[in-house]
Amino acid sequence: MGLEHFDAIYQRAVERKGSVEMVESLLSTPLTHTQLLVITDDRFLAEFTKKVFQSGFVWRVVRQKWPDFEDVFWQFDIDKLLLMPDEMVEKKATDPKIIRNLSKVRTIRENALMIKEVSNEHGSFAAFVANWDPQNVVGLWDELKQRGTRLGGNTGPYALRFLGVDTFLLSRDIEAYFTQYKIISGSCRSKRSLRAIQDAFNTWRKQSGRSLTEISQILAYSSGDNYVGLQVS
Repeated sequence: MGLEHFDAIYQRAVERKGSVEMVESLLSTPLTHTQLLVITDDRFLAEFTKKVFQSGFVWRVVRQKWPDFEDVFWQFDIDKLLLMPDEMVEKKATDPKIIRNLSKVRTIRENALMIKEVSNEHGSFAAFVANWDPQNVVGLWDELKQRGTRLGGNTGPYALRFLGVDTFLLSRDIEAYFTQYKIISGSCRSKRSLRAIQDAFNTWRKQSGRSLTEISQILAYSSGDNYVGLQVS
């Protein structure tokens, strides 16, 4: 096996979903560079925090409680959060309105500091993200993992996708695809595997003219159990 041409992947997705129209209706459009630049630092922190709390937990519960998270943490105002002393962090972690998990609550102040530092370096966190080379989006994932707290694995990439940043995702279906076609072996998170996956997406991007987001979704629809009526992001 080896790297398929994107046309073959797209055709298989169409066959599984029933029509071109169905496939196209399921695709998401990432934000433009200009649209990304207006995302404020507090919204990045809010989405990172949401994904940290959703990791290993029921997403629905986090969504239900999210308005209270916004209230308890001052709409994720970076400067206010950085002024929190340790005892206030611990007190907020006991608030019954949110999910009481001290280690995850601590990530809010820690990631606020990371965002503040990056914002000072680049003018805003949005500028840092918007100006990142999409041909090395795995490098952006690594920056979040190394500089942030609990933003490794799928947490950082999923947060970026929900914010509208153009990125692919490593869902189970996509990981299985790359393993099946012998593009990677072993963990999809090794540096070697991530480079091979990024190279594949770069090739498909050139072949199709589509965004990483669209390619990722089409690839997911073309593999695994994604037949008519099933949706994977």
